Amino acid sequence: MLIADKLTFQIGTKTLVQDVSFTLSPGQLLVILGANGAGKSTLFHMLSGDKKPSQGTVTLNGKDLKTYTIQELALMRAVVNQQNTMNMAFTAHEIVLMGRYPHSLKGSAVRDTEIACKVMDLTGISHLSHRSYLSLSGGEQQRVQLSRVLAQIWDVENALLLMDEPVSNLDILYQQQTLAIAKKLAERGVMVLAILHDINLASQYADRIIIPYHPKQVILYAGENDIATGKQTGKQTFDRFVTLFEHVRQKLPNATFTFISIKPSPSRRQYFPENDIANQLIKQYLG
Repeated sequence: MLIADKLTFQIGTKTLVQDVSFTLSPGQLLVILGANGAGKSTLFHMLSGDKKPSQGTVTLNGKDLKTYTIQELALMRAVVNQQNTMNMAFTAHEIVLMGRYPHSLKGSAVRDTEIACKVMDLTGISHLSHRSYLSLSGGEQQRVQLSRVLAQIWDVENALLLMDEPVSNLDILYQQQTLAIAKKLAERGVMVLAILHDINLASQYADRIIIPYHPKQVILYAGENDIATGKQTGKQTFDRFVTLFEHVRQKLPNATFTFISIKPSPSRRQYFPENDIANQLIKQYLG
């Protein structure tokens, strides 16, 4: 289980994340949604161990995250970063095999190769196996990186997969494929947390959603009332009214946004309509 307990992150006098708490259990896919600058990435980096909280703790499988060695973390936690800079001409297959490196001291090279080939089949990049990573498009590189982290945690019990905007460079087909894979991993017992900007993708795949709201650092929730706590709760998010409805074919919650105003105003209110039938639907669907 991943437990975030009263996480706060400050730079000087500026607070980027304040008093955030939630849990993520094996078998769940949790999505963080929110406006730009709301603290999503900062929260993400605290959960991955890349940033140390100013206050609060992150616990992974019963142990404080900061007490893990790099090797121990690599064996149970994999991260898909928003940007991956690599300037060496490794092949796609070699990049994916790098995900098996933490297991190399006790694993089998044959088994590692089998897993690498399996995840490349799963993500649809087997045909890129011998291509130079540098020759690939942004979307293809993103799928290679996804394959790498899948290889890293493929046979790990109670693994944690963290994904920072994993579909940002992908076309519609591979957006759906990537999140479908994440959902299947969750069903196998992996703890999956992803940052997304598309509320419709989130409502289609997420078991739970949390939404940091800037600047008050409000944490909203859909689903169980105890999914997240923050400095305060409410129905404010983004800068738009949100209208939720049932997709005609998929029978899943969908959302449309209507601008309130193009001029910022601190007195504006944004909310999810409380009495809307579709709002009740999304709450029911998300748990």
